[in-house]
Amino acid sequence: MALTADTWPIAAAMLPFPTSMPPGGNDDALRAEWSRALGEVADAGFDSVDLTDSWVRCGDLGPAHLALLQEVLDEHDLRAISLSAIRRSVIDAAHGDDNLAYSHRTLEAAAQLGIGVVSFGLHQALTDEQRRALWFWTARGHEDRIDDVEARALAVRRFRELGAHAEELGLLVSLEMYEHTYLSTAASAVRLVEEIDNRAVGLNPDIGNLIRLHEPIEDWREMLTATLPYTNFWHVKNYLRDEDPASGVVTTFPASLESGLIDYRWAMREAVAAGFQGIICVEHYGGDGLSVSATNREYLRSRALPRREYALGSSRVEQQTDQVRR
Repeated sequence: MALTADTWPIAAAMLPFPTSMPPGGNDDALRAEWSRALGEVADAGFDSVDLTDSWVRCGDLGPAHLALLQEVLDEHDLRAISLSAIRRSVIDAAHGDDNLAYSHRTLEAAAQLGIGVVSFGLHQALTDEQRRALWFWTARGHEDRIDDVEARALAVRRFRELGAHAEELGLLVSLEMYEHTYLSTAASAVRLVEEIDNRAVGLNPDIGNLIRLHEPIEDWREMLTATLPYTNFWHVKNYLRDEDPASGVVTTFPASLESGLIDYRWAMREAVAAGFQGIICVEHYGGDGLSVSATNREYLRSRALPRREYALGSSRVEQQTDQVRR
């Protein structure tokens, strides 16, 4: 059955919350800390959450702590429906092997928690300059070398390996589009998925990561038109963007979904037409990010997502998301 605005799974990202990991055996303190954060998510009107690993690294939790996390989720009537593993590039020259092992553990943890989709990317740890900046995307970070054929081939092999593991577990892998990586343009991202050639692997077209850059960007409509047929999960966020042609100065600021550069009413209509039936994760940087995410959830349900059922076809994306539902 096709999803509608009322039934579409929309998860709150845990980006607004600081890292929270076991402090050395004090599980009561950990339960209280997790409960505070997840209680705020529930109070904001969410019933679903993305276990963003900037908050809790599920891949580094043992079975007992994963069970504890599930207990706290249940206490707040929340479902963990997606997991986003960020800044753990599997082709990082220094940490790629460790990041690959962590990614496999993350898939196993997701399966234990009943999560259907895990998002990975090729973005690497923030540099010192990025950490000092008001907005980290205004400073240059790591950049994949576009002419490095071996590195790109390694990304294909390792994501194909993760896709095979995900298939065994009944999960999907989604690759997050991100600046200056092999997932930074529509053409490169689509080609990467096609080279991986695993039905469990699709795209997370988080083009908010791209329109916020203080540099020339692709047209956002063209990016979505190219990537939506491959989309199986979606981080959504928006930014205001101003460009001064005379000086070349670009300014961007985080914005709600309805007020930024990307027209998400148009984007959701195109996504549905392309067969998208996946989980949406609402994100926001700055200020009260959770409240803005809640506003974005209501915008999606009241304005952007379809109000009535529609006929489903047999697209690649629909087949992928049906795999998770089973």
